[in-house]
Amino acid sequence: MTQISDGGVLQSAVKETNFNFEGQTAFYRGKVRDVYDFGDKVVMVASDRISAFDVVLPRPIPFKGQVLNQIAAKFLNATKDIVPNWLLASPDPNVSIGVRCETFPVEMVVRGYLVGHAWRTYKSGLRTLCGVTLPDGLKENDKFPTPIITPTTKAHEGHDEDISREDIIAKGLVSEEKYVQLEQYALALFQRGTEMAAERGLILVDTKYEFGEKDGIIYLIDEVHTPDSSRYFFTEGYAENLAAGLPQKQLSKEFVREWLIANNFQGKEGQTVPEMTDEKVLEISNRYIELYENVSGEKFVAQSGEDVIGRIEGNIKAYFGI
Repeated sequence: MTQISDGGVLQSAVKETNFNFEGQTAFYRGKVRDVYDFGDKVVMVASDRISAFDVVLPRPIPFKGQVLNQIAAKFLNATKDIVPNWLLASPDPNVSIGVRCETFPVEMVVRGYLVGHAWRTYKSGLRTLCGVTLPDGLKENDKFPTPIITPTTKAHEGHDEDISREDIIAKGLVSEEKYVQLEQYALALFQRGTEMAAERGLILVDTKYEFGEKDGIIYLIDEVHTPDSSRYFFTEGYAENLAAGLPQKQLSKEFVREWLIANNFQGKEGQTVPEMTDEKVLEISNRYIELYENVSGEKFVAQSGEDVIGRIEGNIKAYFGI
């Protein structure tokens, strides 16, 4: 397993970019991506920023952007037979360039197992989540009889909110015809992701998909099956841990949330993000690299250097010939 121990990489982490390209029409900074519009194309720079509880943490994590960008590209290329996707090229380890779409204002969350938010809802006694009725008698980490879709609204700031299929259609967020298509795409993508995970000795537990539209065609957009958008369990030990009521060994950024919770931070008013020491930053970086190698089945090749920002800018310019 690739391990990063050189503290020098801390200075090369990409906290933000502030490019001004010829032909650029707009710029938007998300929680972890810097987005540059070029008319009918969009450039997404995957920074090394990390967010949890809808808060961007103060220190970037070396190679996190590269990890997410390269995993997303792998899965986008592996699923384009199911649904068209936005990706046109990835000219830099931290960059994806694709078709500019009008984004649907909902995220399609697909859950195969009773974990996380779904488990907390269920444990509270509720048996309905986003309009989906959950059977009685389930315990944490149980597999659902069939995967369920629990959509959320897509918030530019603050928290995404649970919403039902019926409310999405009634409020006109997405037409019924298009929403039915989004559901079909989401379930087919989850099935493909499940099959690919199984080849790696993993279980795809839950994930989210985002879609957009251009010229009447629906596209899969953003990242796919990455540890930031998905949760994985290890197949080995799953049944034994479930039977014993033990936590599952998982691959996701849940370990970051757990560290924050243990240090009294859940993004609530008045709470302070705990100090992220150099050692903690390197630990998180190595966990992301471990995630990459487990999920992709490929050895991670760290792309660093003294001028990472310059490398990213140069590769984007070369793509557009500017």
